[in-house]
Amino acid sequence: MNSWSATHNTANSAEQHLYDYLLKCVETEAPDEVIATFRKLFIDATGYSDRPVWQAVETVVGSAAAEREFKFVLNRSCHILINRWLMQPRLHPYIPELVALFETDPSGLAYSRTTKRLRSLVRTFVDSEQYLALKRLTQITNHAETTQYPTEAPLGTLIHRYPCLYEHSLLTEDSTNEQRRRVRRLRLQTQHQFELDLSQYITYRQRCHLRSQLGVQSDEGNDSQRELVVVKNPTLLSDRQLDLALRQFTGKVDSTNTHRDLAKQFLTYGKQAPSYRRFKQELYSYLITSVDPRYGKYHFNTQLSQHLQDTLPHCDGHQVSDFLLVETCKRLLNFLVVESAQEPNHSRFVDLAGNIGIAFTVSLLLKIVLLCRAVKPWLEKRFAILFQLHEGNSASKVLWLLEALEHLNIALVTNFGTMRLSLQNSWVT
Repeated sequence: MNSWSATHNTANSAEQHLYDYLLKCVETEAPDEVIATFRKLFIDATGYSDRPVWQAVETVVGSAAAEREFKFVLNRSCHILINRWLMQPRLHPYIPELVALFETDPSGLAYSRTTKRLRSLVRTFVDSEQYLALKRLTQITNHAETTQYPTEAPLGTLIHRYPCLYEHSLLTEDSTNEQRRRVRRLRLQTQHQFELDLSQYITYRQRCHLRSQLGVQSDEGNDSQRELVVVKNPTLLSDRQLDLALRQFTGKVDSTNTHRDLAKQFLTYGKQAPSYRRFKQELYSYLITSVDPRYGKYHFNTQLSQHLQDTLPHCDGHQVSDFLLVETCKRLLNFLVVESAQEPNHSRFVDLAGNIGIAFTVSLLLKIVLLCRAVKPWLEKRFAILFQLHEGNSASKVLWLLEALEHLNIALVTNFGTMRLSLQNSWVT
């Protein structure tokens, strides 16, 4: 074994000793005591009563890889505590208390090399993606319920409303399998609750519509005489906006078919196209029916057509395959929403939303995902990129994104949710 391997193994052993100690603390001590321990170890960092534990900290901090890897150590240390507290809702308030430690000043002067080094690494951690993900998690576990239209609150405080963002905003490259499972569970819980709330709201609206159609009956036993319990709109959209969204995402968009019907029909004949080139031409026709011709004729239709022509042109003579379908849909979502975090230009999406409306813009994206469910996570990632670009802005300054996320919530839950909501939007005008 060479010296590098020996040093690396020693650091790994020290990390594990630290993790084991934190796990023991969170299993046996009150949350206040655990947070105090965490502060002594990582924030004040002037020493610790348990000498073997402090030696483990010294070893990890003194490692040659600490500059690169200590953020992962801190992140995992936090999640060891958080994972335990997540299991009990009454302990959720301790999660933001833990995360907030990193923005407090340490107590005591830094005399030793370890203390100086550790404090420097903690300051670096605050600028890391790992810390941003932790802060987003606190917004989910300790949010205040609101259905009020936001004003100056940062967009980031609303992340709890959008389960489609969770996996792309709360997980980082070093997330453990346990963290991934817990985030998926959080997502499913939030998504299911929104499905339930939306279903109850729709039922309430349908009953209100039925009462207005029947009129008030004199028979005291008649159902129309019973007092309806008011169910609040579970979105941040107005009732009229929500009605339009439901009509777009679940209603008959051409007097006969829903978007889901049209997607199935397109796949039936589209995959029989004689070539990939022909398939892309058919795909263009399928998509532009969602675009207002008055807007499309100026430049969008031409840009969309050109984008499809330039997509995998070396495959134009091939038969359509699942691979080609997935890649084509991914590139379409990049084109329509945002390319990547490294290339975050999203002016086309903003222009679309501003000209044809957010409901129709999200309908266009839904049509793509209905063709290829495999790209649903890809669409969610595009929106996570937009969210992370603007999460520090007040929600009132990015209403286009806020409303797009609200519409996306509705589109996904009504077309891919576990309840498979069957909506008859007869009240929509």
